[in-house]
Amino acid sequence: MRIFLAGATGVVGRRLVPLLRDARHTVIGTTRVASKAASIERLGAVPSVVDVLDATAIARALADARASIVIHQLTDLSASPNTPEFAAALERNARLRIEGTANLMAAAQASGITRVIAQSVAFLYAPGEGARTEGDAVEPGGVAVGALALERAVLGTPGIDGIVLRYGYFYGPGTWSAEPRMRPALHVDAAARVAFLAVTRGAPGIYNIADDDGAVSIEKARRELGFDPAVTAASSPSRRD
Repeated sequence: MRIFLAGATGVVGRRLVPLLRDARHTVIGTTRVASKAASIERLGAVPSVVDVLDATAIARALADARASIVIHQLTDLSASPNTPEFAAALERNARLRIEGTANLMAAAQASGITRVIAQSVAFLYAPGEGARTEGDAVEPGGVAVGALALERAVLGTPGIDGIVLRYGYFYGPGTWSAEPRMRPALHVDAAARVAFLAVTRGAPGIYNIADDDGAVSIEKARRELGFDPAVTAASSPSRRD
């Protein structure tokens, strides 16, 4: 299968490419920076240098890819929390989720893509009793603005089966924290693993993807995607580093 991975050099994308490659998928991985193309090749994917905010360019790149599935792992969070640059990074990330996702979905529809898997967030729910489920109310404003725009585009594009993975706060190698810092938490390797599973599993819709830490319910993802937060490698449990 040919898979277009938007965001191949990100913290999830770098882990996802080898899983897809080892399953004998052909991966076309994007980066906005030409100098990163070689790193995508080393991972075993075909690089595509394109900015998703350029609607014409992403349409051309996706048409050239001849893919049947798109995986959207794009983020723009180059600054860490509690730094002066973080507010601007959040604005760029929201724009990417709103405008970039709209461009990507329009390009996917034009190219005949039938399935899109996209990264959202699981820390947008309004407070309530017990673990939050996918149908619970969302806290308006803040991070939810961009995330919900992304979700509407992915789930609402005619002709495309949209899968939204609501990830918890990442921890692990390459993230801002080696250990869980806030709930819902999620090891970055588990994030890559479940995106791999969603290529062939799961009905269209939203899935909470997080550690079993009581913040959100992950029963739907366990049942329909085969998700297990303790399984972080391609096929076996892995010690979290």
